[in-house]
Amino acid sequence: MKILLASQSPRRKELISALGYDFSTVKIDCEEIYPESLPVTEIPAYLAELKAKAYTAIQNDEILVTADTIVVQDGEVLGKPKGEEGAKEMLRKLSGKTHQVITAVRISSGEKFFTYTDIADVEMDDISDEEIDFYIKNYKPMDKAGAYGIQEWLGMAKIKRINGSFYTIMGLPTHLVYRGLKEFGL
Repeated sequence: MKILLASQSPRRKELISALGYDFSTVKIDCEEIYPESLPVTEIPAYLAELKAKAYTAIQNDEILVTADTIVVQDGEVLGKPKGEEGAKEMLRKLSGKTHQVITAVRISSGEKFFTYTDIADVEMDDISDEEIDFYIKNYKPMDKAGAYGIQEWLGMAKIKRINGSFYTIMGLPTHLVYRGLKEFGL
């Protein structure tokens, strides 16, 4: 079986490679829109499924891996920021508080599929405006949910505590990817 990773995220590529799998990446054009009434804990699974269904070129000997990550602060979904001002606003909301990172992964081939969702709590230290400016200028977090990457400076300097998988926060719950690929015999 050939694994297809439907993600352009360098972090997801790095993680699935570190699990020891050979894979190819595929690009999916899919508008990531979800129903407003959907509970926040179900949004990533919904979007991972939407991405999987948007990829129609899958062959019988291929397994497609799709994923989605959101950050939730006080019930508000913080996706990827729109520009530097959006990133600053998000980081101010996360400063000094605990938020959730929810990542879902869908592993599918033909009619068979598995969807897993994992949630991690992240306690953030206070972040000054100067630190926010430094982080945005040097790390350009516009492609990250919640405007930060746990593996970067902000994660090292400002995350006080996590309850859950580090890799879920990074964008791919590797323990669940491994479980799902084992279900396909890999």
